[in-house]
Amino acid sequence: MVTQPIQQPSAVIGVLPPAARPTPASLLGDLNALTRALAVAPEEPRWREWVMLRLAPVRRGFAEHVAVTEGPTGLYAELLAQAPRLDRGVRLLAREHLAVAAALGALQHAAELPTAPAAELRDLAGHLVRVLSRHRQHGADLLWQAYQTDLGGET
Repeated sequence: MVTQPIQQPSAVIGVLPPAARPTPASLLGDLNALTRALAVAPEEPRWREWVMLRLAPVRRGFAEHVAVTEGPTGLYAELLAQAPRLDRGVRLLAREHLAVAAALGALQHAAELPTAPAAELRDLAGHLVRVLSRHRQHGADLLWQAYQTDLGGET
């Protein structure tokens, strides 16, 4: 039985300072810019530099995402306070942060090696896109479960 109204995600995010608010659209835009840079012919003289330049905002955006979601005052803590039944899903999302960070690190490392083939960079970037996409979907699913699931008992 719910004794107090459950805050919607927009209400929770609204209490964060503007600099700390999640901006998934900008992370997604930065990821799209990275994939466009990787699509350019690697024979271009500054290709690797462009890739590294586009990778930096993705890394920053993801670090901001982790800072806003994890920790004692993060979105995950708020979610668990409102819906403790979602503990398993929150732990899964936190583990996925490690997988995304590893994918970002692998791509960064390969991009810094002048001898790394373009195909390897593209494969690593594809893996990063898949891991991030899966994480976004899991996060959306968890929010839906938290705020839209009908637990019954009401008429």
